[in-house]
Amino acid sequence: MSRIRHAAAAPSSRRRLASLGAALGASLIAALAATGCVRLSAFDSNGLWEVVGGQCVPNARDKGQPGPCTKVDFDKRYAVLKDINGRAQYLLIPTDRVSGIESPDILYAGSPEYWAGAWAAGRYVDDKLKTTLAPTQLGLEINSSQQRSQNQLHIHVDCMRNDIVDALAPYRHDAPGSWRWATLDGKRYRVTRVTGLTDSNNPFRVVERGLDPQQSMAKQTILVTGAGTDTARDGWLVVNSAQDIDGGTGTAEGLLDHACALAKAP
Repeated sequence: MSRIRHAAAAPSSRRRLASLGAALGASLIAALAATGCVRLSAFDSNGLWEVVGGQCVPNARDKGQPGPCTKVDFDKRYAVLKDINGRAQYLLIPTDRVSGIESPDILYAGSPEYWAGAWAAGRYVDDKLKTTLAPTQLGLEINSSQQRSQNQLHIHVDCMRNDIVDALAPYRHDAPGSWRWATLDGKRYRVTRVTGLTDSNNPFRVVERGLDPQQSMAKQTILVTGAGTDTARDGWLVVNSAQDIDGGTGTAEGLLDHACALAKAP
């Protein structure tokens, strides 16, 4: 009889344990988000959206305070959030539900200009470091769908690696619109220069126009950094690699330096 009672109780116990685990996970996500720094991939692939859509947006709308985000811009449809990973890394995240680089919502005419917003968010990196990075020292990056942990589009905003800054120097004066191949950190990328980050110069559109018919946006990674010391004059470099070409990576996050070694310690 005791064995029968024990067997019957087991599913209920498992359900209680599962509920407890889910509650603990949710509590930990909330605790991390409350610090204004988020690293959620170990818990929930929708964690970024739950923080932005479930906390930052309603807090900014109802209370006038965007916490745990640093900023919510309703007109430009994005939020800026400090990532717990990195000394001064921030994330730009749409306030709309956008899955990632594969989404058609980033390519249509009039879609939000996330790259311009991400570049402007570099001011928060400067504030965190208590210095002013040169345009060539600031990097923006998005991973391919296979190389990301979160199912909400997010652009990393952080310091560039010193050696990558130097490696990109030969491309700073290239004619806009022409692609050249580069080896960065031992991996294959292509590089082009653009004179803006919006409209036809939006890096999503620039990369999409340059794909072969058999390639897909889902497998692309994009990194953007200043082409020179003055973006108004020099523009930006768009760095691209993909997992659907030989030697491609699908990620350029390794070209960033989350420790910001190029910035002097405060």
